[in-house]
Amino acid sequence: MKNPTKKDRRKAIGKIMRIAIPTIISVGLCFILFTGIDLKEMVAVIKKDCDFRWIGLCMVIAVLSHIVRAWRWSLQLNALNIFPPFFWVVLSIFGTYAVNLVFPRLGEVWRTGFIAERQHAQFTTVFGSMLADRITDTLIVILLGVITFLIASPAIHAFLQRYPETYISIKSFLESPFLWGTLVGIIVCCAFIYLRFSHHKAILKIKQALVDLWKGFAVVFRMKNIWLWLFLGLVIWFCYFMQLYVTFFAFPFTRQIIQDYGVIAVLVAFVLSALAMGIPSNGGIGPWQIAVIFALTIYAPLGMNELQADSYRTNITAFANLVMGTETLLLIALGIFTFACIFFDKRRHVQSN
Repeated sequence: MKNPTKKDRRKAIGKIMRIAIPTIISVGLCFILFTGIDLKEMVAVIKKDCDFRWIGLCMVIAVLSHIVRAWRWSLQLNALNIFPPFFWVVLSIFGTYAVNLVFPRLGEVWRTGFIAERQHAQFTTVFGSMLADRITDTLIVILLGVITFLIASPAIHAFLQRYPETYISIKSFLESPFLWGTLVGIIVCCAFIYLRFSHHKAILKIKQALVDLWKGFAVVFRMKNIWLWLFLGLVIWFCYFMQLYVTFFAFPFTRQIIQDYGVIAVLVAFVLSALAMGIPSNGGIGPWQIAVIFALTIYAPLGMNELQADSYRTNITAFANLVMGTETLLLIALGIFTFACIFFDKRRHVQSN
């Protein structure tokens, strides 16, 4: 048997780290999430108070958002003269989120490879179109974040006044010389490597890959249906918001938050949860719940005693975990459906040959 080389070992370690680090983050955050929480009481809250019809509606909207995302991506692929059947583009989106549950951030690579292989297209070109899809999402989240925090600044300011230690922690993190020094160091290192080894074979390959990526990305600015593409992007994020909004009607305490503070409370929770999805974890499990719980803590009733505060924390933890849990189960079900379709399709092709 051939002994593994250093390169093979590095690749193996890299694969293990890509799986292990997000898993450790998810487990660690879930440990923090459940610390001090009575699990029996949390389950009792769900059984007693939850109206599961709203959770079901959330799942329907989630499926709709995936279909709309597939439609938007199809417009980009068609502009690149890549014409996959719409059903398989939808399956690629379903599969993306299922893969991300196991291998965070690799779902996008999987869907790119799936479509590129099926349509015999250039991987980097397809990847570029996917990258445009994701960069647009990032810009929308940033824009929503700025607008939301401006609108919700009074409530956030009041929360920070009640919990000054939170304000101090955030301020010290943003003012940390280590944070900004690290960012500058990364930029300088990348620039040095690019300039010093600009004619190296590896750098030339990277340049070519970037050209192919740009080809897939830039098609957005040349496509005939750009206004439809932009509109579908807004529809996707409206669906994401509505997923969370309708779940607020599933529990009495979250309905009360809407009655007291209006839609802005949901918007704050939505933006914070969207930002939390940037943390590498398995499908956002851990960071998403913590972000939602933090948002609902901002809108906690004033004047609660210790017992009431503990009960409120149990309630909002039950809410966050139920929403994330049901959406995760949905992604697993869609993933099973996707890979079953792929399996039977390949089997049909083998038998026909």
